[in-house]
Amino acid sequence: MRAAPRAPAVAAKLRRLMPIRVLAGELVDQIAAGEVIERPSSLVKELVENSLDAGAGRVEIDIERGGVGLVRVRDDGAGIAPGELPLALARHATSKIVSLEDLEAVTTLGFRGEALPSIGSVSRLRIASRARGTERGAEVSCEGGALSEVRPAAQPAGTVVEVRDLFYNVPARRKFVKSEATELHHIAALTERLALSRFDVAFRLRNGTRVLLDAPPADGAGAEGGRLDAVLGEGFLAGSIPVRHAAGPVLLSGWLGLPTRSRAQPDQQFWFVNGRAVRDRLLMNAVRLAYRDVLYHGRHASYVLYLTLEPRLVDVNAHPTKLEVRFRDSRQIHEFVFRALERALADTRPELGAPAAQLPAAAALPGLPPAALQPRELPLYRASADPWALAAVVRDSAVAPTALPAADERPLGVPLAQLHGVYILAQSSAGLVLVDMHAAHERVLYERLKAQAAGSGVASQLLLEPLVIELKSHELARVLEERSQWEAAGFELDALGPTRLALRRVPAELHSREVGRVVADLVADLALDASTHHLEGAADRFLGTLACRSAIHAHRRLTLEEMDALLRQTEATERANQCNHGRPTWTRLTLQQLDQLFLRGR
Repeated sequence: MRAAPRAPAVAAKLRRLMPIRVLAGELVDQIAAGEVIERPSSLVKELVENSLDAGAGRVEIDIERGGVGLVRVRDDGAGIAPGELPLALARHATSKIVSLEDLEAVTTLGFRGEALPSIGSVSRLRIASRARGTERGAEVSCEGGALSEVRPAAQPAGTVVEVRDLFYNVPARRKFVKSEATELHHIAALTERLALSRFDVAFRLRNGTRVLLDAPPADGAGAEGGRLDAVLGEGFLAGSIPVRHAAGPVLLSGWLGLPTRSRAQPDQQFWFVNGRAVRDRLLMNAVRLAYRDVLYHGRHASYVLYLTLEPRLVDVNAHPTKLEVRFRDSRQIHEFVFRALERALADTRPELGAPAAQLPAAAALPGLPPAALQPRELPLYRASADPWALAAVVRDSAVAPTALPAADERPLGVPLAQLHGVYILAQSSAGLVLVDMHAAHERVLYERLKAQAAGSGVASQLLLEPLVIELKSHELARVLEERSQWEAAGFELDALGPTRLALRRVPAELHSREVGRVVADLVADLALDASTHHLEGAADRFLGTLACRSAIHAHRRLTLEEMDALLRQTEATERANQCNHGRPTWTRLTLQQLDQLFLRGR
């Protein structure tokens, strides 16, 4: 008996038999809807962007059944004239561009003319609008692509778009819609993102009768804080630093979350390019690199950043959803953003508080000579010169490092004692300061090593006699394979056999008694997979590990003079609020907090 043909063979035969034909308009719209309308939140995005392009000052969104039952967007924008309502539902009809020159310099959020006809082909759609300056409104309906006649409607100035029964005529697409709670979550997240894109516009999101977001317009200097708190929580603004850098036609602004306020999920990362919310890999990578040695491994930074540039320098016509963009000079933009954010994060160091308590030096620091209280000079890290103009502007415009604080202006206070051989206990005018001595020293050493490596090289000392260390054969082979990294960090080494490593020169930062231990730890750490390290470059990984292994370890007794020197160096070091791994280096208990602990004043 003859076997039945396989399905692929039958499909291929049918394709050969079908003639070439022009697809029906309804089918074309449904295919386009598959690209533009992925889920109910896609409806909200397209409709709200139309409202913003129309100059709306207030946008109201109503949802039912996760957006499948109803999505209604109402605005007070410019409105649509009655004669243009049918055109609004015609494919590739738009009021936003006319020529190729307009497309290359588009400033509106929408411009394709695909959204409304695509939505109308897979839902029951109604548009009612009244143009500004006119007395009467009009409405038109579209059900599954079938357009109704234009008819009068009682409508205030602006536009309302109702979309009901999404995908009612495309059952296959309806099956991919998730639960009502899931779809509502996507809509709420999208609305929050839109609210962050335009602080001057009021947004309200309702699910049935329940208000999920009510964000009035944020007008005036500093008014953005209320919207940031409403969308991201009250802790975001307090745990972030403002960013503003400009170079020629490019401006970067927004808020950058402190490394110590990192999150377990990347749920508070927002990028806007010329007011358009995007998920751009280039920009996200620039942020990740800026945080690379201040963020704890596995944690995610939080930020709200805005990139404003000439429209001709960015191509927004890269994808139907317009979430991806292409920059004309991507390398220059990446370097500009990276350098600007790196510069901002470099200033995360202990802040100057009120003057320290005026205690006699002898009482506070018994036996400590006055010279120990003077600032200690510490080389600060400087970004290496780069060949691109935008990044150079950021580098050249960076504020020069200020002198270390005077003796009565110490953010980390006056050291009093060690606590369990791990923490330095210090007193400041603001209260009590606790410093993790290993974490603080690790950051100080790391920044010093980076500064030396970027300059004339890491300072090193020649040993009178080679120091021989016994290693396993595979460990020695790996060390020799990475010889260039060791030499860049100030080492000079040779092999004296299959298992013996000879050190002839070591970094000046290493104490002679600890060289053997530090090198053995380095070999063990660097043998781990590099992907487990949060730093990007091999040189930074090596220097970071060297700093970690060379820093003061727990239970090492420090004199008050040594504690004071470490505190002063920490205050002068960039990124000193966190160690190389992103952990905090210090914390403060204010006098008010201490009074509350002991119920003083009650």
